[in-house]
Amino acid sequence: MATEVRTVLRQGAGYWWIPLIIGVAWLIVAWLVLRVNQTSITTVGVLIGIVLIAAGVNEAAVAVFLPGGWKIWHIVMAVIFLLGGLWALIRPVNTFFALASVLGLVLILYGSFEIARSVASRAINPFWWIGLIAGILLILLAFWVSGSDRVYALRQRAYLILFWVGFMALFKGISQIMFALGIRHAGQRLDDSAPS
Repeated sequence: MATEVRTVLRQGAGYWWIPLIIGVAWLIVAWLVLRVNQTSITTVGVLIGIVLIAAGVNEAAVAVFLPGGWKIWHIVMAVIFLLGGLWALIRPVNTFFALASVLGLVLILYGSFEIARSVASRAINPFWWIGLIAGILLILLAFWVSGSDRVYALRQRAYLILFWVGFMALFKGISQIMFALGIRHAGQRLDDSAPS
């Protein structure tokens, strides 16, 4: 069993560059969003559309492998995600303001996931603590976002929302790059410990 796990880890480590590229892409998104103009609002809307379409394709792919009721559930989710993604690509500015309404919840969920992922990967990732810090910052950002609901009207919050989304993209980019380096490091450790 341990040999199979090592083989899978070694093969997976060969693809360490994929999260690296994704991390760099997130940093570019952060730069676009933090410029804070109409392009930023449109960028956020289009980004949401791309994420929803990717989630829809993922749900459809999962549905292929599942039987019965679960298959139907994943197909329904795929349709909802695909329709939401198309709407976001057609109306990115409206999508931005829809996101503004639920951004605090999204950030709490994402921050919690980031914390869990980083803690779970600490055995193979020496940079796990950066993901932990990013997750904690995302949750703190979520509380700040949620607290501003009572202070500003939705349209007046646009600049703050762009700021928050930009920082979320920045944290995501940094954590993805550190995750890629952690995968690469784990692969190198496996190669160094392999019998000659």
